[in-house]
Amino acid sequence: MTPEEKAPETPAQESSNLNEGADEALGAGETRIDADGAQHAVGDASHAAPGVDPAIDPRVDDILGDPEQDNADCNNSESPESQSASADSDNPGEDLQAKLAAAEARADENWDRLLRMQADVENKNKRAQRDVQNARKFALEGVANDLLPIKDSLEMGLAAAQEEAASVESIREGSELTLKMLASAMEKHQICELNPVGEKFNPEFHQAMSMLPAEDGTEPNTVIHVMQKGYTLNERLIRPALVTVAK
Repeated sequence: MTPEEKAPETPAQESSNLNEGADEALGAGETRIDADGAQHAVGDASHAAPGVDPAIDPRVDDILGDPEQDNADCNNSESPESQSASADSDNPGEDLQAKLAAAEARADENWDRLLRMQADVENKNKRAQRDVQNARKFALEGVANDLLPIKDSLEMGLAAAQEEAASVESIREGSELTLKMLASAMEKHQICELNPVGEKFNPEFHQAMSMLPAEDGTEPNTVIHVMQKGYTLNERLIRPALVTVAK
């Protein structure tokens, strides 16, 4: 070993070596105090190796990239929805005209439908009124058709009674036949007679004209005589029976 190799280190070199040893002993982010009392953070860029400046080092741009170019790429990348919306906004007038035409077509269709519905309702109301009027006018059509044969029978009986060969028996038989026809017609139309002889007096269907003392075996408040028969239509009283009641 030569004497130059054994030359002692200068104070600056010693200080540098001490600083490097201290940096190795301390961790990144901790503070180191130099010999002159100045504080420095371990790993600080101010103590980086000479000639390496992060602001002008081209390797930093390679790693981080160009921020202006990244912003331009973000602005140019648009979604398909925004592109279609911008394409539609190119002709807003035509779009509004199409929507207006469709709305007018729907309005015309609804108006025509409303007019047709109103016409149908009016026709139904008129038809219903006409049916009610016809029902009132011709409600007795069926009864009239059943009464016509009875009238014909009565006319024939009167004509036979005016003949010279007419007898009381023939007139009676004709009258009985006519009465049967009338009873059949009344029964057909739910017209029932009330002949309450021997029944209990019922004020809902009977009308007492007089009262007589009860005879042997007759209970009081019993109908003993019918002056005029009563009639019901579909179980509804249309004429009460005129009766005599036992006391």
